[in-house]
Amino acid sequence: MGEFESMEESIKHDTVLDTGAEQLGATYASALLGAAQQAGAVDEVLTQLSQLVTETLREHRQLAAVFASPRVNVEEKQRVIDRLFADSLNPVLLRFLKVTAIRGRLAYLPSVLRAAEAQHDEILGRIVAEVRSAVALTDELRGQIRDRLSETFAKQVRLQERVDPSVIGGVVIRVGDTVFDSSVAGRLESMSRRASNGFARHLLEQFDKFASAT
Repeated sequence: MGEFESMEESIKHDTVLDTGAEQLGATYASALLGAAQQAGAVDEVLTQLSQLVTETLREHRQLAAVFASPRVNVEEKQRVIDRLFADSLNPVLLRFLKVTAIRGRLAYLPSVLRAAEAQHDEILGRIVAEVRSAVALTDELRGQIRDRLSETFAKQVRLQERVDPSVIGGVVIRVGDTVFDSSVAGRLESMSRRASNGFARHLLEQFDKFASAT
């Protein structure tokens, strides 16, 4: 329980006067990462937290509502956490959820996840690549994209994937201000711009001919 006590100690100073979810998320994320690091389970804890936030709570809205509701008391929330997750979650994350329930902050888990991933990226010197594709990436393509970007930027890369039907085909990758667009939508837009520029140039040429003849 030692690492958990230190984690609880580090977050006990937050109050209802917190300025926002992101600030609160950063505080809790720092505590969670510290406890997970002590347990040597950072990757496992972050993976499980991501699955909990992006899959379990999104797919089970009633559970998300229970977590967020001030009408459900702490004891009931902890019973729900134990019943659903005691056998599947890393003990560090399980205890973190219970402490978060005590603090009435379970609704902030998405902010905690974003902050924890950002802090972990910074610790590792890892960059984040946002990848939009018309369909979900295969493991093979995911690995190819990650390897190619790592080679290009000479850094570890974490992919943030999003299925976006507007891409039509191919992928759009953004790393900071740099965009790699191999999508069908991107190529069509590029063709449209070139065609538009060609049409405008043609109009100017026709105007010059008309002006010189008058």
